[in-house]
Amino acid sequence: MNWITNFVRPKIDSLFSRREVPGNLWSKCDECGIMLFHRELQRNLRVCTNCDHHMQISPRERFHAFFDNGIYKEIEVQEPLVDPLKFKDQKRYTERLKKARHDTGDDEAMLVAKGEINRVEIIAAAQNFAFMGGSMGMYVGNAILAACEAAAKDDGLPLVLFTAAGGARMQEGILSLMQMPRTTAAIQMVKSKRKPFIVVLTNPTTGGVTASFAMLGDVHFAEPNALICFAGPRVIEQTIREKLPEGFQRAEYLLEHGMIDRVTPRKNLKNELASIIALLCNDDPPVLGDLPKPFEEARGAEANAESSPA
Repeated sequence: MNWITNFVRPKIDSLFSRREVPGNLWSKCDECGIMLFHRELQRNLRVCTNCDHHMQISPRERFHAFFDNGIYKEIEVQEPLVDPLKFKDQKRYTERLKKARHDTGDDEAMLVAKGEINRVEIIAAAQNFAFMGGSMGMYVGNAILAACEAAAKDDGLPLVLFTAAGGARMQEGILSLMQMPRTTAAIQMVKSKRKPFIVVLTNPTTGGVTASFAMLGDVHFAEPNALICFAGPRVIEQTIREKLPEGFQRAEYLLEHGMIDRVTPRKNLKNELASIIALLCNDDPPVLGDLPKPFEEARGAEANAESSPA
């Protein structure tokens, strides 16, 4: 009985027992409703493989795919005063911050980094919509200031900014609105160095972010079907009491009406940004992949030919 009890029965139970499946293995596309395996979705940079819908992506995931070999150095951002207004609605502001940090694993709604794309060194900053809607508070203002200072240092570097926000952070009141002129002034530091400031508008980019730094780029890219506006379509429809045109305030509509320069799928952004940066900086064409620069390879071949005996 011991052999049957201790070995046979547990083996049978293991074959027929119900296995627990983790709940985060599948994600549902917001556009077409199809279920996507998380590894497949991650490999496709969080773009639906069925309908090409561009889902929201965290700054760390974006930078891992954006920078060469996923290597980048985070730039330190000055921490602002926490909860300066002692704000409370249904919850305290400090409680909302604590929950957002727990859910996202990030300290705030923007990440600033330095790295290379196709051997072109740049400064990049990206907003995280998952962190309280990517709302622009004092930390985001400090982050953009830190990015601009890093880009304007010495001879200067290009600055690429990925936006994703619902607007200003209401819990910081007027201090949040003050970041609009503050970030606008900070961007002038980059432009004074005659280095490109490029904005990539992602879904959604709205409110005070659109009314300030998001629309000050030398070149504006946008991801497909991104919502880009100040007031949302529903607010406008309720105000004017008219039906808006199809696709109103989406990236393709703005491109058609001259508000942005290009709509580019996420997988093509890196190469297109590297090309436009090289063009604006009057540099050599960017290098794709890990191959040596063609000009350096040619010079090396010439040097070897000169040093070899006749």
